[in-house]
Amino acid sequence: MNNTYKSAGVDKEEGYRTVEKIKAAVEETHNKNVLKGIGSFGAFYEISGYKNPVLVSGTDGVGTKLKIAIDTGKFDTIGIDCFAMCANDIICHGAKPLFFLDYLACGKLDADVAAQIVMGIVEACKDNQCALIGGETAEMPGMYKPGDYDVAGFCVGIVEKEQIIDGSKIREGDRIIALPSSGFHSNGYSLVRKIFTDFHEEFDGKPLYEILLEPTKLYWRSIHQIMDESKINGIAHITGGGLIENVPRIIPDGLCAKIDTAKIRVPKIMQELEKRGGIRREEMFGTFNMGVGMVVVLDESHSKKVLDLTDDAYEIGEVVKNSAEKIILNF
Repeated sequence: MNNTYKSAGVDKEEGYRTVEKIKAAVEETHNKNVLKGIGSFGAFYEISGYKNPVLVSGTDGVGTKLKIAIDTGKFDTIGIDCFAMCANDIICHGAKPLFFLDYLACGKLDADVAAQIVMGIVEACKDNQCALIGGETAEMPGMYKPGDYDVAGFCVGIVEKEQIIDGSKIREGDRIIALPSSGFHSNGYSLVRKIFTDFHEEFDGKPLYEILLEPTKLYWRSIHQIMDESKINGIAHITGGGLIENVPRIIPDGLCAKIDTAKIRVPKIMQELEKRGGIRREEMFGTFNMGVGMVVVLDESHSKKVLDLTDDAYEIGEVVKNSAEKIILNF
């Protein structure tokens, strides 16, 4: 009997096909700071042009949103989600994304599917002027069923030490500005899939799965534009736990984010989920972003400039004194 790695379920040739499909596109994300391309044992990125640089890193995955992609065979946006969940976190501290690495695990590798996922990452990297400098594809029969995939990533950014945004400069009277989400982003999908069971049903003029797979919005361009024109005191990425759990992470002791939920523009799909599932409004706000992908906190004197500067930002609250709690949502 001639046992081989392929007979055990791992096809190295499919891995080589994957690399060939993505190599040219990945190299398009590289800049002069990338010292080595795909291959070898590590990737090299040179840092220059900073006085007192601080590296900021973040890692995350796509979660059970992947299940919808797997069930519908639509993988072209999942890579964007993977990048966005990592990069959107580090820009909360004013960091510019520098480079990204991805990890793709599966039961049986399909080069076409893997290439779709990585091409989504490439698209997101280009949008953020970030280099995709490495990654890993793991084919693990016995751990994953054929057709199953998991995707995670790791992003490193940079910021001058004196320009780090950490919420410590937030003061009473600061305004809370919402930057809209593109949908559920990549959070709460275990509940989403429990309520929406037919991904092919039509909703708001298109198949439901297209709405549910709308990729996580990338915020670097918007945040960068705001930072160029005004001073930001705090930024919160609204992910799992919604506004209720994420905004308090940047609010200093003795202060509280007072948010008027009546001002929040809740997407139709979230309203439909709430209605179909009989979900309490408090549970919705504690699970989903409810249409707010990013929160920016700044001095009242800067708020009008920011609202005029951005097309879709809008005010949802203010910072008040309160030693008992760090967020109040008026329902």
